[in-house]
Amino acid sequence: MLTGWRYRLVSAAGVVGVTTLSVLIANHPAVQQQFTTYVPLFNRLDVHTLSGGMLLWAVGLCSIVMVGCLLPLYKPRPRRVLDTVFLAQKRVVTGGLAIAAFGFFKWSHRLPRATLVMVVGLLSVSIPAWFVRMRRRPANDSGRTLLVGDDPEQIEQISVQLEGPILGYLCPTSALSSQLVAEGDSTGIEAVPDGGSIPRDGLVLKYDEFTDLDRLGGLSRIEDVLVEYDVDTVVLAFRRADRAEFFGSLDACYEHGVDVKVHQEYTDSVLISDDQIGELVTVDLEPWDPIDHLFKRGFDVLFSLTALVALAPVIALIAVAIKLDSSGPVLYKQERTAVFGESFQVYKFRSMVQNAESETGAKISDEDAGGVDPRVTRVGKILRKTHLDEIPQLWAILASDMSVVGPRPERPELDSEIQSDGVDWSKRWFVKPGLTGLAQVNDITGHEAESKLRYDLEYVRRQSFRFDLKIVIRQIWKVLSDVREFVASR
Repeated sequence: MLTGWRYRLVSAAGVVGVTTLSVLIANHPAVQQQFTTYVPLFNRLDVHTLSGGMLLWAVGLCSIVMVGCLLPLYKPRPRRVLDTVFLAQKRVVTGGLAIAAFGFFKWSHRLPRATLVMVVGLLSVSIPAWFVRMRRRPANDSGRTLLVGDDPEQIEQISVQLEGPILGYLCPTSALSSQLVAEGDSTGIEAVPDGGSIPRDGLVLKYDEFTDLDRLGGLSRIEDVLVEYDVDTVVLAFRRADRAEFFGSLDACYEHGVDVKVHQEYTDSVLISDDQIGELVTVDLEPWDPIDHLFKRGFDVLFSLTALVALAPVIALIAVAIKLDSSGPVLYKQERTAVFGESFQVYKFRSMVQNAESETGAKISDEDAGGVDPRVTRVGKILRKTHLDEIPQLWAILASDMSVVGPRPERPELDSEIQSDGVDWSKRWFVKPGLTGLAQVNDITGHEAESKLRYDLEYVRRQSFRFDLKIVIRQIWKVLSDVREFVASR
């Protein structure tokens, strides 16, 4: 795989070549005749081809604009395929609008409308395909592997199991120093900010006692190293698979489109591919089929937008009722746990008295266990019973912090409390949290942490777009039933 300036040069040259070919195809009389005759919406455009200097000007203008708009893609940065496709398409559309603006304001010769539309359409397919092809490794390229962890012994053991070139490893200075002390070396190492160390008294640095690999720094350098060395695969070697550092490393690899492997000992703590049976197993960081992934995100956007528009009158009425019932804001926000232990802000309609947790602190409401929570207001009881307090979370779905279906996000402090009780709560962090989920449609609340975890993990294993639709239908039916039951009880 090309790297550095070669990657930049070849990718930019490819953009020029693809753009030139697209303009020539779109400018062909036969192609324009077919396009303006048989393609709906564009069948009113006129056939207008360019020649001579005008054609050269069109090729040059389109090439310059597209090369400029696609600048972020020339950096050999590891990315997921879908991220590459979406970013390239977005940049192509931006370039098309720029070319149209140049002609409209007479800053350059105006491209015929049919030519411009066809060029943007062709480039929306060919440019992403070109960059995906650029990222593909040759058949004889065994890839670049990086070891990341806080267990020097495990790093050494795993390094001899791996085939192909290993770039080096990332490990905290403190872990290496502790290992030296444990082996009876009292000289120690003076730690410096994450990424290096200084041997004391002029002694030779002894990291090679663990492995022949180069140490590339501490855990905080993982993103820099992934990009700098164009890493293909990361192998994790942590003492425990439920630490924040473990999930932080997974998150970095996920964001940069890098494959991850862990020791089979941790298979119960992570998602793994079904066909993995060796010592090291591949973590399935993106368990969704790409098409299902697109459908899921499209459904999330459509569902949240439609619901926000349709419920606008209800939202206004709820806001008035809350203000009349008790003092305080209409909405309140909480920090919730997202994928890989990260956090985001979620909004809900206020259903409790203002500053309800000032004395009790963060806790799961007694109502979830079937009791009575004195902090809940009169309007709040209605909102909770009818699930209307959840409406503002539709904005988090629209912003892509949540999905319609997934494990319900908990507050970080409650996550820690549940985890400390012996429940492997962090296993839920491999998928985006949701407004509803398999546990919710089965009436399981946070008071039943172990049961909730079982349902959430079942969703993680079975997730698909069809499965999501089934859960949504069940949740809508449940909400309607609860509303009907509430109205009947009045």
